[in-house]
Amino acid sequence: MFKQVELDYSFDALEPYIDTLTMETHYGKHHATYTKTFNGLLEEQGITGKSVEEILSSLESITDIAARNGIRNNGGGYYNHNLYFANLSPAKGSVPTGEFAEKVNEAFGSFEDMKAKLKALAVGQFGSGWAWLSVDKDGNLVASNSGNQDNPISLGTGNKPIFCLDVWEHAYYLKYKNLRADYIDQFFNVVDWDKVAARYAECVK
Repeated sequence: MFKQVELDYSFDALEPYIDTLTMETHYGKHHATYTKTFNGLLEEQGITGKSVEEILSSLESITDIAARNGIRNNGGGYYNHNLYFANLSPAKGSVPTGEFAEKVNEAFGSFEDMKAKLKALAVGQFGSGWAWLSVDKDGNLVASNSGNQDNPISLGTGNKPIFCLDVWEHAYYLKYKNLRADYIDQFFNVVDWDKVAARYAECVK
């Protein structure tokens, strides 16, 4: 059975950038529902012994179309939110360092340019979706976006996600209303880039 990522910070720890009520609702309601529904669908389909990455990268093997769509949406919701919450921290002001910082500069020119690229992808995502930072097969960083609960794995890109920015309205509407760009600017204040760098290191070792 898949479980929600365990937070190493409290629901109010990301204030004032991400408010307590949004965290309680986002993690405690939305993410919990994705996780429960995903597990239920897997049980119905008899899918066991696979990682979430294996499941999302082989969706076409699920012959029941309704079940496939449900697993795509809820499995994506489970995976995406696990990564989203795991990369956050109340330790503000984090910046990339070491080899990861070098890769950021190589791919985007600078850390600020990378944030600007991710913001543009997130703001430009029509409707609900995500902006992603992933690692390709050569160890290079790639920025992208996706709709709904899709991600680079379910889309078959071959890239490994290490960071994501949630732009579903439930991620920001309680505090920022329709001002998605304002939420994104403040979101970067609570990203722990050391955690992202550790995920990069895992992808290239």
